[in-house]
Amino acid sequence: MSGDPEENKSEEKDEGLNQAFAKTRKSLIARLDNWEDQKTWDEFYQTYWRLIYSVAVKSGLRSDEAFDCVQETILSIAKQSKKNLYDPEQGSFKTWLMNMTRWRINDQFRKRKKDTAMLTGDWQDDRKTAVIDRVEDPNGDLLSRLWNVEWKKNVAEAALARVKAAVSPKQYQIFDCYVVKQWDAKKVQERLNVSMAQVYLAKHRVGAVLKRELTKLEQDDDAE
Repeated sequence: MSGDPEENKSEEKDEGLNQAFAKTRKSLIARLDNWEDQKTWDEFYQTYWRLIYSVAVKSGLRSDEAFDCVQETILSIAKQSKKNLYDPEQGSFKTWLMNMTRWRINDQFRKRKKDTAMLTGDWQDDRKTAVIDRVEDPNGDLLSRLWNVEWKKNVAEAALARVKAAVSPKQYQIFDCYVVKQWDAKKVQERLNVSMAQVYLAKHRVGAVLKRELTKLEQDDDAE
């Protein structure tokens, strides 16, 4: 483990998030039992869950609400896909997924509002500050901006995850330190006990795989 307290704290936070991800994924897959091609939905979930979760949290949902939003969004997409409701000619997948996520975020805010009303016996209504009002803005400015930022980040992270599964652990470790973390080549060589040739070879080979995966994922970007 790294001796950097901030890095350790970040790793602990990621571990907690990954555990919640695994639990949500297991619950979701169980609910997909009667549907075909579970492997495809599992891959879809692993590619987009963090994007949906991040936007949900930054829209004002709590972590547990955001995970509910992730699950409900993907279940809705799975149901719609069986009816072929997504039409590429009507717009990009990126925008369609954003709208599916927006509706599920709004559902969570409505549920929270209803639960609060049941507890207090009154509807809390702050039209000036309610996040749901800003998310439901007809212009979609807030959520669209969030979505665009998180989409780009998610594409990069999803591509790296696919790369990690496709190359050797050692090559990925070298690439991660040299390219992602931007360590000096000499530092990589000394810390990982590898030759300079291995450092440059990993950069070339893993970089090529990363470029291929990014190209695949970016095909889902806006192309209207």
